[in-house]
Amino acid sequence: MSHRALLTKLQSSVSNLQEGFSAIPVERRQTLEGIASWIAAQEAAGKPADLIFICTHNSRRSHMAQIWTQSLAWMHGLDYLRTFSGGTEATEFNPRAVEAMRGCGFHITVEREGNNPLYHVAFAEDANSVSAFSKTYGDDFNPQKDFAAVMTCSDADEACPVVLGAAARFAVPYRDPKESDDTVQETETYAGRCRQIGTEMLYMIRRAAEMTR
Repeated sequence: MSHRALLTKLQSSVSNLQEGFSAIPVERRQTLEGIASWIAAQEAAGKPADLIFICTHNSRRSHMAQIWTQSLAWMHGLDYLRTFSGGTEATEFNPRAVEAMRGCGFHITVEREGNNPLYHVAFAEDANSVSAFSKTYGDDFNPQKDFAAVMTCSDADEACPVVLGAAARFAVPYRDPKESDDTVQETETYAGRCRQIGTEMLYMIRRAAEMTR
C-alpha cells in the first residue's frame, strides 16, 4: 500500500511507532478498532468522519491525539477524516507538549502570541497545516453535530457524561504528562506520552484504512 510522504523526521518517527503495537493492551485495541469501525462506516455512507479529541484543558493529550491522527489519516489517504480537539475549559496548548511534538518531527510555528497562542502545525510539504489552540469542545471552531467524541482523559470523561451533538463516544484515556512538570523527568515523560499516543493513533488509522479498502 503506497503512502503519502510526511516530513522527513516525522516519517522516521512514524516508522518506529509500529514497533509499539504489541504493547497496546487488548482492551485498548478493541476501543481503537471501535473508532476505526466508526470511521469506516462514515466513509461507506459517504459522510465525513469528524473526530473531536477531548480532555479537561485542551492543553496536552487532546492536541497530541488530534495532530497525530490528522497527519496519519492524510498519510494513508483518508481524506474524509477530519480531526478537532477541545476541553471542558480552555487554557493553552502547553509549551511542553508543543516541544514534544516538535521532537517527533512536526514543524510548529506561532501564528499568534498571547495567553492562548495560535500554532500552525505542518506535517507534510503538500498538506494543509493544523491550526492548534486551546478551546472548549463546543467552540464554534469545532463541528457541532454528527461527530465522534474521543475522551483522552478520565477527568473529561467523568465531567462530560453527555457530549452534546456527538454521534458516538469513545474513551481512550492517557496519563497526564503534567505530573512531571518542572522535574528532571519532564522531557522524557512528554516524549513518551507523545510516542504512546502516536502509536495508538497509527494502529487506529491503519485499521480504518484496512476496513475501507
